[in-house]
Amino acid sequence: MRKPWVVGLTGASGVIYGVKLVQFLLAAGHQVHLVVTEAGWRVLHDELDWQASKRKEMLAEHFSSQSDQLVYHPVQDIGASIASGSFRTEGMVIVPCSMGTLSSIAHGASGNLLERAADVILKEGRRLLLVPRESPLSAIHLENMLKLSRMGTMIIPAMPAFYHKPSSLEELTDFMVGRVLDSMHIDHELYRRWGN
Repeated sequence: MRKPWVVGLTGASGVIYGVKLVQFLLAAGHQVHLVVTEAGWRVLHDELDWQASKRKEMLAEHFSSQSDQLVYHPVQDIGASIASGSFRTEGMVIVPCSMGTLSSIAHGASGNLLERAADVILKEGRRLLLVPRESPLSAIHLENMLKLSRMGTMIIPAMPAFYHKPSSLEELTDFMVGRVLDSMHIDHELYRRWGN
């Protein structure tokens, strides 16, 4: 039986990547434990017009295809299953990952469920993938990413490519989500690979 994936959405721009990843995982039959920070809900509103005041309704509407495979955890619920190392998962993806969240994880500051879940993933030696979206990057950002990379975290900056000649925002989004899925070792056909 497959172990679930934990997915976190934070307040960085590019929340469409996280939404698309969750939709793909659910459609492919994976269970997803989802955590969205308060700033993440703000970005869902600002970038995708989600009504943050109707969270359950928004989750049901946008992830309805396999909603029985989606487990939503409020970011304040530090007693949730994913806060414990005894709860077995494949790993965790935070997409997009704000620099504030990345910093908290790099320094072991578990101030909410998302940060605690990432801390659990690290201490248990599971896969942690972060998709930071910031520009330009300061030395602090780079040092935090290097620290996490040295601990085995996969850093996948939100940098779409253009060699496949995308003709839409959806194709650019699919490319980035596909790169994340590659790092998760999950098969997909979201973009044309170089040489194909």
